[in-house]
Amino acid sequence: MIKRLFGRLYVQVLVGVVAGGLLGYFHPALGTDLKPLGDLFIRLIKMVFAPVIFAMVVLGIAKMESMKELGRVGARALIYFEVMSTFALLIGLVVVNLLHPGVGMNVDPATLDGKSIHTYTAAAQKSAGVVDFLLNMVPTSAIDALAKNDILQILVFGTLFGIALSRMGRHAKPVVDMLDAFSSGMFIVLAMIMRIAPLAAFGAIAFTVGKYGLGTLLSLGQLMGAMYLTCAMFVVVVLGAIARVSGFSLWKFLRFIGDEIFTVLGTSSSESVVPQLMRKLEYLGVSRPVVGLVVPAGVTFNPDGQCIYYTMAAIFIAQATNTPLTLVDQFVVLGVLMITSKGSAGVTGSGFITLAATLASMGKIPVAGMVLLLGVDRFMSEARAITNTIGNAVGTVVIGRWVGAVDRDRMRRILDGEHVDHVPAPESDPVAVPLMKHQKASA
Repeated sequence: MIKRLFGRLYVQVLVGVVAGGLLGYFHPALGTDLKPLGDLFIRLIKMVFAPVIFAMVVLGIAKMESMKELGRVGARALIYFEVMSTFALLIGLVVVNLLHPGVGMNVDPATLDGKSIHTYTAAAQKSAGVVDFLLNMVPTSAIDALAKNDILQILVFGTLFGIALSRMGRHAKPVVDMLDAFSSGMFIVLAMIMRIAPLAAFGAIAFTVGKYGLGTLLSLGQLMGAMYLTCAMFVVVVLGAIARVSGFSLWKFLRFIGDEIFTVLGTSSSESVVPQLMRKLEYLGVSRPVVGLVVPAGVTFNPDGQCIYYTMAAIFIAQATNTPLTLVDQFVVLGVLMITSKGSAGVTGSGFITLAATLASMGKIPVAGMVLLLGVDRFMSEARAITNTIGNAVGTVVIGRWVGAVDRDRMRRILDGEHVDHVPAPESDPVAVPLMKHQKASA
């Protein structure tokens, strides 16, 4: 029984997290030196990230065959993403106003060291602005997008290439077959990489606790507690209700993606589980076209956890520095974040940069106040990443149900704990290409 329990990846990752935390606390110097373990794992994931995302996006669209249905799935996905991310921003704004975590700190912005966030504000200035965001969606070259692991640019290029293959019909079959074999090979490589996830979690947590210490964590504990509580409420109440309406149990679903959740907890990066999450959702019964299109898009357009963080962190800085904000000012913050949050990626630290971009563009809340978050941002990034991952996974299933592209019987059996041998092949999966059933009927 014990051997079977510890044979599960999520248990191994959890053990790594606990052991890393203890080591970082009792031997902080050694814990700090273990940072390369987490960095190595992230690098290995990034090594296969771009090829897997590209192949899945292209294959999903190429096998869809109907551009009308592609637009239908994409439009519904964007509507869902916008509603959920806006709701996450709003719930963060409400909670931070109810709990007032920054009130009483009485920090003078003039005494803060603005130089310590120079790197973040410099990066923020490069990414600020709607026009810049739209221009940056298009890569200067396909190779450049793949080399930089830029999710949005890979998605744009992959979508165009998938549409091209779909329009080619049977002439595209050799390319599609090659990409099928290529993606299968990449998932085998991914399975090998995931074997070191517990070691990576051990190193990453040991570094975090060793470098920043629990004292720093406790000094801003109220903000962190509010952040974790809000993320938990969002998952349980909001996503739980959406899952129930969509016909599946959130608890069973969280158990199904437990390995991915604990991997994100250890690595503090939702990007680290995107490839295997896509594979797992396809195994669950969500069709490949929907998975290939929605999951990568959700990483950029549906960062629920980061949206909660943005509004809470912005208002916290205003409270801590005694910066007066009217209700209109707070809704302006909300409106700006509705735009800037769409540039978020699943990489640790991107939330900090996006927040800097937002504050710099407004000129109301002192950007130097972000120094207050430096000590605990790494801890809060775990709550953001986990919420992002769960929100993206639930959203993919919901959108799949919305367009009739989920094998409901297969999903029920798997979530109930029944073992199903394999991921269904596109040609044998009853829902792999449900979006073109009207074409088959007319033929």
